[in-house]
Amino acid sequence: MTTGPHAAGPARRTVLAAGGGLALGAAVTGGAVALTGGGDTAAPVADSGAAVPFHGAHQAGIATAVQDRLHFAAFDVTTDDREKLVRLLKEWTRAAERMTAGREVGDGAHGGLPEAPPDDTGEALGLKPSRLTLTIGFGPSLFDGRFGLKDRRPGALVDLPRFPGDNLDPARSGGDLCVQACADDPQVAVHAVRNLARIGFGTVSVRWSQLGFGKTSSTTPDAQTPRNLFGFKDGTRNVSGDDSAGLDKHVWVGAKDATGGGAWMAGGSYLVARRIRMNVETWDRTPLAEQEDVFGRDKKEGAAVGKAKEHDEPFLKALKPDSHVRLAHPDSNGGATLLRRGYSFTDGTDGLGRLDAGLFFLAYQRDVRSGFVPVQTALARSDALNEYIQHVGSAVFAVPPGVRDTDDWWGRGLFS
Repeated sequence: MTTGPHAAGPARRTVLAAGGGLALGAAVTGGAVALTGGGDTAAPVADSGAAVPFHGAHQAGIATAVQDRLHFAAFDVTTDDREKLVRLLKEWTRAAERMTAGREVGDGAHGGLPEAPPDDTGEALGLKPSRLTLTIGFGPSLFDGRFGLKDRRPGALVDLPRFPGDNLDPARSGGDLCVQACADDPQVAVHAVRNLARIGFGTVSVRWSQLGFGKTSSTTPDAQTPRNLFGFKDGTRNVSGDDSAGLDKHVWVGAKDATGGGAWMAGGSYLVARRIRMNVETWDRTPLAEQEDVFGRDKKEGAAVGKAKEHDEPFLKALKPDSHVRLAHPDSNGGATLLRRGYSFTDGTDGLGRLDAGLFFLAYQRDVRSGFVPVQTALARSDALNEYIQHVGSAVFAVPPGVRDTDDWWGRGLFS
């Protein structure tokens, strides 16, 4: 009898297909409110532990209300067998459907054959779905010819240029595939990535991964703006998850954009991930006035220089020319606007007594060439914040549209 992640036992496949579409409750656009229990009691989704629907025109985890925790993993595909990769994507999709609904993978963590490893690792047993979302992306290296995809690479999936000040670690950069797991419970997020990695054994291997906490941006306009590890509010001008017009303009790939071999990306988005080390010890010895000049905002309220409230439109000419807000503002970059959903991280110390801490920057956009690239070019050239940060990891991914139903799967348009 065949066992392991690609076992083809009929009972396991039947369970996966039958349970794939179940969702424990429903969330409104943007994920601000969820229906739990019997469906007649509304509760804030962040407090409910409810499930975010997996199926839809767009993948969850982009415009979805940002959860509290992150586990991000980039994978290398270790096979040249196209059919084996397709089979994995189908298996991953069925597993993701179940885990985002708060269910076990396959036949579960117990009760199966004693002689075989269980289908689910079990550490999420008894836990709520915790708004788990799983979002997949395809890196430029997947289109290198191994799988007959060279002519399917979208024009917007560019290799990022090397920006001034970059000190990128190849071991923390790139990847053929990525999975972004966001949840309000860190164990739920880790469980999801762990199970996908287990299922993928022999087909993919983890290239690098990043845990994140303390979301640094919000897609919910009425929520309190979170703060980064420098203590400043981040994401004040972020695209809102319920702003359909803004999402269509800046985030979702339109049918007119997805032409030729890249037509499969209609309804998707492009993700830039950057691991940004923050020199917190240097920052903590910097005078408050200088900190506020660096950002162009006051530390308490988050208001731009000369303004009273955080969301007051900044008068850019009143800000120092090298202030972060002035350089990153859409008006300074031809209207370039990103949907940010980054997280803070701390990964111990660097061996010299300094915290290995910073921002794991995640930004979605309609086109990297008119989104992240011009903004980062301006920031890398003259941002005053560069004295206190350094980009040490980088990756870019094409994030396909959502899985429509239980017959659909991640990447079907690409491989069809």
